[in-house]
Amino acid sequence: MQNVLDVPPAKWRQDEEISIFSDAVGQFFERECKPHVEDWRKQGYVPREMWKKAGEAGLLCASVSDEYGGAGGDFRHEAVIIEQQQWQGIDGFGITLHNAIIAPYIETFGSEEQKKKWLPKLASGELIAAIAMTEPGTGSDLQAVKTTAKKDGNHYVINGQKTFISNGQTANLIVTVAKTDPTKGAKGISLIVVETDEVEGFERGRNLEKIGQKAADTSELFFNDVRVPTSNLLGVEEGQGFVQLMQKLPQERHVIGLQGIGMIERAIKETVEYVKQRKAFGGTIWDFQNTQFKLAECKTEATVAKVFADHCTELLIQGKLDAATASMSKYWISDLQCKIIDECLQLHGGYGYMDEYPIGQMYADARVQRIYGGANEVMKMLIARTM
Repeated sequence: MQNVLDVPPAKWRQDEEISIFSDAVGQFFERECKPHVEDWRKQGYVPREMWKKAGEAGLLCASVSDEYGGAGGDFRHEAVIIEQQQWQGIDGFGITLHNAIIAPYIETFGSEEQKKKWLPKLASGELIAAIAMTEPGTGSDLQAVKTTAKKDGNHYVINGQKTFISNGQTANLIVTVAKTDPTKGAKGISLIVVETDEVEGFERGRNLEKIGQKAADTSELFFNDVRVPTSNLLGVEEGQGFVQLMQKLPQERHVIGLQGIGMIERAIKETVEYVKQRKAFGGTIWDFQNTQFKLAECKTEATVAKVFADHCTELLIQGKLDAATASMSKYWISDLQCKIIDECLQLHGGYGYMDEYPIGQMYADARVQRIYGGANEVMKMLIARTM
């Protein structure tokens, strides 16, 4: 897979330890996950045992400090996991959400007690993480959430409903976006951690049926007078949630860009292999000039995208990735992902429309990339504000 685009290794990749880690991650996904992907797609979730295997292999919380049970790496390690997961086609395993999106909230904003309590269990797979932002009437507009967390003595009482929550059927640690003061708008939002095994009044709705990402459990969640200790608040005071989200969203959005690049590379590889063996009109599909031109265009655009994604990763590692540039990574690469996969599917002909073919699965799986993490239209608004 590394040779699909012939892109020289970016600076952040030029480390033998990263290369060794990448090989180990690829071998884990190929050996432990790939044989089970079809079963996961049918059942609609990745079993808890696989999370624990990933923890034992050092794939969970790779960038979390070893002081808190993590592997002691940095975002380079998360980028490698994202890349290998896409290359191997391990769709639906919510490891990136767990690792590169939710664990950083706890390590950055959590108290010492919270970090010691939750991070080792996230690293082992004993806890599976989700973040509950989206509500039935609130998508990209986070300021409009209606879920409330009212203080009652030394507890918060949480009431509300969430939807489209990734890892929703399996997660037992949920970072919940709630209004601790509904009168203050964005300044009334807080992040509160709910350990679902330890509370009453928490309910999971159905595992939502999606057109793609079928192995990913995506759920409705209901909070009915759920009581959690006030010590589960992330941050030193209430009302910091919106700021915390804004600080971490650039990383989340670039993660989506990286997922896009990985799937683009896999789509091109699968398609080149297919057209070179598929016979038609006395030759192969590859023999047609149109096929070569289309794939040349795909490779060119994918190469530009990968160089840009590597640049964004370098900025992130240096702490310099701003919201606008992360939005570019998210929107432009996910748009390109859908475009290239569509071109690749066309070159498969009717077989491309069959769910048993990887390109058909990728076509369905890719579409949501332009929606979650903030719709691409919102990304363009954020970029425009810098002009």
